[in-house]
Amino acid sequence: MLRGLEIRDILIIERLDLEFQPGLNVLTGETGTGKSILLDCLGFVLGWRGRTDLVRHGTKQGVVSASFDLSADHAAHAILQEAGLPDGDELVLRRSIAPDGRKTAWVNDRRCTGEVLRGLSDCLVELHGQHDDRGLLDSRQHLALLDSFAAHPDLLDRVRVAWRRVAAARKARTTAAETLEAARQEEEFLRHALVELAALNPQPGEDAVLDKARRRMQAAERLGKDVQQAAEALGPAGVERLFADAARWLEDAARGLEDQLQAPIAALDRAMAELAEAQSGIDACLDAISYDPFELENTEERLFALRALARKHDVLPDDLAALANAFSARIDGIDQGADTLTALDADLAAARADLDAVADALTLSRQQAARRLDAAMMAELAPLKMDRAVFTTVVDPGRDGPDGRDVVAFRVATNPGAPAGALEKIASGGELSRFLLALKVCLTSDSSGVTMIFDEIDRGVGGATADAVGRRLAALANDSGGQVLVVTHSPQVAALGAHHWRVEKRVTDGVTTSTVVPLAPQDRIDEIARMISGDQVSTEARHAARALLSA
Repeated sequence: MLRGLEIRDILIIERLDLEFQPGLNVLTGETGTGKSILLDCLGFVLGWRGRTDLVRHGTKQGVVSASFDLSADHAAHAILQEAGLPDGDELVLRRSIAPDGRKTAWVNDRRCTGEVLRGLSDCLVELHGQHDDRGLLDSRQHLALLDSFAAHPDLLDRVRVAWRRVAAARKARTTAAETLEAARQEEEFLRHALVELAALNPQPGEDAVLDKARRRMQAAERLGKDVQQAAEALGPAGVERLFADAARWLEDAARGLEDQLQAPIAALDRAMAELAEAQSGIDACLDAISYDPFELENTEERLFALRALARKHDVLPDDLAALANAFSARIDGIDQGADTLTALDADLAAARADLDAVADALTLSRQQAARRLDAAMMAELAPLKMDRAVFTTVVDPGRDGPDGRDVVAFRVATNPGAPAGALEKIASGGELSRFLLALKVCLTSDSSGVTMIFDEIDRGVGGATADAVGRRLAALANDSGGQVLVVTHSPQVAALGAHHWRVEKRVTDGVTTSTVVPLAPQDRIDEIARMISGDQVSTEARHAARALLSA
């Protein structure tokens, strides 16, 4: 429920603070005093698209704030939580606009986007009038309105699930057919490539193993000569022979020199032992680095073959095995393609049958709801002095979609035998107002917690008809247990309001401003009398105003 509206420096409003109440709230005033500006301000803070030249001349910015009371189950809570905004029993929207058109919005003192504001506005306020293109007069909304009246969300959910299943099955079938056709176009290449890959039989990691073995054998070829030369230098034809000759000579000389050569002979024995150890290590190295030249040739041949095939298919050598598996799977897909398409066709047919069944059930439910809505509308139109008018909800077949296969349109005929047509094309101004009011009354089940605003919906009617409109608006406010705001020029409607404000225009020091004042009981008599008689309020007009207020 809209609790308060604060406006600062918007158009001809300098400062305005309004506190609204539950029930039927009435706003009256002379034409041009600024009643439409109030709706512009409310639409601005709710994020509706509208005029951008809102800032009052000579000021730096305009600001509008609106506060709402939220019930515990109000739909706004979910929007606030999803947007990560503060949530509570009270919701405060604030939006500013600079002279250059830049806008900034806050929800509960937290910055937010215009999209969030518009999402909140859908569950906070409904605006209805003769030019209501956001709701009841928008034929694109009639399907959703009928579904809301029908109250069959489970059936709608089943249709949407069935539609998604059909869409998924159709996509799977299309994708499989396209894949099969593409595979068939390159079948010859795939089979040839698979034979080539199978002949080579590449293994993951094989490139690195072959490259390492090749490098080892190439290094052995280059370094083995040096190791072999070292082995020969230390062997029997080299140092070993010299050590052996020196040891023999020293042992012969030691027989005549007693102990003088024992230490050199011992050192020479140790050196020969170290020499033997070095020779053993060199021999081991030679064994380790020895290779078969044919093995190097075979290794290089396979390594080059792997890399050439990888270049051919523009993959890494390690990915050749996976590529072979992929080619094999595509060949299998070609071989099994007909069976796959047959199975997918069966899935699509089953999904289609499910959709047909639930869509038919939804159509039947909509047709039954349409008859109930038509009866409810006729019951509402009678007290609004339109008992000869005819309202019809037309449910025609349309294209399949996530909401079924129906096209819904509201049609009216203002007199029996007259051709039926769209609301806005058939009804006159006063008739259109009453059609909209009756339709809104019938659809109030989905308006819990929503403030309903009717902008001169009583235009073009007077007398008993205006009284009937006013009484239905008051009943709408009371029956919904919520809040209705009415901008009106009708004294009969104004008299039925639970709360009454007058919009006034004032000129001070050459500056025009608009303001809104709450009316006390005596002020209400004067205002309704003015609405009856014009600027010159007569005694008779005041008597008539009192009669209207006491009726």
